[in-house]
Amino acid sequence: MTDQNLIRNFSIIAHIDHGKSTLADRLLERTGTLAANQMQDQVLDSMDLERERGITIKAHAIRMNYRTKDGTSYALNLIDTPGHVDFSYEVSRSLAACEGALLVVDAAQGVEAQTVSNLYQAIEADLEIIPIINKIDLPSAQIDMVRGQLRDMMGVTDDEILLVSAKTGEGVDRVLEGIVERIPPPSGEPDAPLRALIFDSVYDPYHGAVVYVRVVDGRIARGRKVRLAVTRAVHQVEEVGFLRLDRVPADSLSAGEVGYLIGNIRTISEARVGDTVMDDARPAEKPLKGYREVKPMLFAGIYPVDADEYAGLRDALERLKLNDASLVYEPESSLALGFGFRCGFLGLLHMEIVQERLDREFSMDIITTVPNVRYRVVTTSGEAVWVDNPSKLPDPAQIERIEEPYFDVQIVTPADFIGAVMKLGMERRGDYRTTEYLSTTTVDIRFVMPLSEIVFDFYDRLKSSTRGYASFDYGFAEYRPSKLVKLDVLINGDPLDALGVIVHADKAFPWGRSLCRKLKELIPRQLFEVVVQAAIGRKVIAREVVRPLRKDVTAKCYGGDITRKRKLLEKQREGKKRMKQVGSVEIPQEAFLAVLQMEPT
Repeated sequence: MTDQNLIRNFSIIAHIDHGKSTLADRLLERTGTLAANQMQDQVLDSMDLERERGITIKAHAIRMNYRTKDGTSYALNLIDTPGHVDFSYEVSRSLAACEGALLVVDAAQGVEAQTVSNLYQAIEADLEIIPIINKIDLPSAQIDMVRGQLRDMMGVTDDEILLVSAKTGEGVDRVLEGIVERIPPPSGEPDAPLRALIFDSVYDPYHGAVVYVRVVDGRIARGRKVRLAVTRAVHQVEEVGFLRLDRVPADSLSAGEVGYLIGNIRTISEARVGDTVMDDARPAEKPLKGYREVKPMLFAGIYPVDADEYAGLRDALERLKLNDASLVYEPESSLALGFGFRCGFLGLLHMEIVQERLDREFSMDIITTVPNVRYRVVTTSGEAVWVDNPSKLPDPAQIERIEEPYFDVQIVTPADFIGAVMKLGMERRGDYRTTEYLSTTTVDIRFVMPLSEIVFDFYDRLKSSTRGYASFDYGFAEYRPSKLVKLDVLINGDPLDALGVIVHADKAFPWGRSLCRKLKELIPRQLFEVVVQAAIGRKVIAREVVRPLRKDVTAKCYGGDITRKRKLLEKQREGKKRMKQVGSVEIPQEAFLAVLQMEPT
């Protein structure tokens, strides 16, 4: 049991690629937490995917022992957070387990959208925030400019801002001193009934779910029975301890400490992030605040390229689900693609990660359909129906209104690009809210925008409109009624359900025209004519034709009457007509991917 006054629980928050994981590496080095042979770049990022993309996907926790100049030894618990807006709920629970946060800002790039968003989350969690300017060794570092941004944002003085180069290690010792001096120790009653916050969990093939907890009140000991507040499940604690790079068993964890518990919890879906662990014999009166059920915001179909791989895809998704409780899937079938699964994701990045992991870890060759958001459809009878697949949209005659999710969008950009950002926001049906100057050269622009408009290449368009300087963050706002229609794609009169989308009525015609043109380019020519159509209900709004390949059947005619050639051409025409009736058109995977990059014209 560690004295609470000698414990510091903190997190590192930053925009993507501002050096959060590198700073964590230097802290581990300075405190001697890991041996030299255990060190590697981004040591807390356990997946290759995290290292390649420069983002943290899965939260981690690690305990460091730091001895000050006067000889006092402190236990520093670094609770790492995911580094993308798709995982904002997990970030909020990790922050709730801390008393302080290191706010890292890149000296070359300055304050960006996620920096502001993370700062507000840390302020809401009532954390002591230590501002840090990282990468001061870069030739392009603009230290004075970034200092000014932090002063304006946080109201801090220059003395309170620490200058660091996580790459070279410069200034890291001052960070450790700042953690001890400026972040308060945890408060909690060791003798009160047990309350521990679950801020993450991982799956272990031998032990089941390993639950990461911050003990707020009371004490967790091996052999005790604990109860989870949300699921009401009771488990016996088989092992408890704290985390370095590996698990280090201990007799107990008391108020203020961070660690793990193992209790025969079979899946991480049972140990939900934000839930409260309580003593079964003496439960607390109220669980900890802040829990909410994470719901997917984006849905897409995942199908195996080879139909025989369906069982393999199901097994791969089951195994991914063991380590990713936010992944939701159910079986579905498509006329065009056969049997597959309808999967729910937290956002676009989450979807990309699942696709990448299916490819790398399970060698699955898959086709992913156009992603759709979840709509709320109110029927004429007053019933509310949730629709996450365009093919499940009720008959238009039965629809009273369709509501779509709107998100609060925050864009941080250099002031030179205000016009370009405003134009893009209006094109994407955004409702303008405010413009706030973070400094003389940087502005924070706010919109409320439909999620369906963010899904399709919004980030790419934003980057190209601002020469790569803008950054954006988003969060759910509300559901609003919209004028939406279902746009079907027909190939030779047969609907291609995998490419059907729900779009705003004002964008249906340009969207359908662009989609038909794109498919005309991508569908290979057949021996028969292929007609590509976009339709709303029975009304065709766009049409393109893929011309057939043609064999020169008259080549063998070296003379004779013209009627001989006509008979051969007529025979060819009849054959092509029969082929069109019974022939199938292969739709290449590029057709489904192209819709994501498509720009209506």
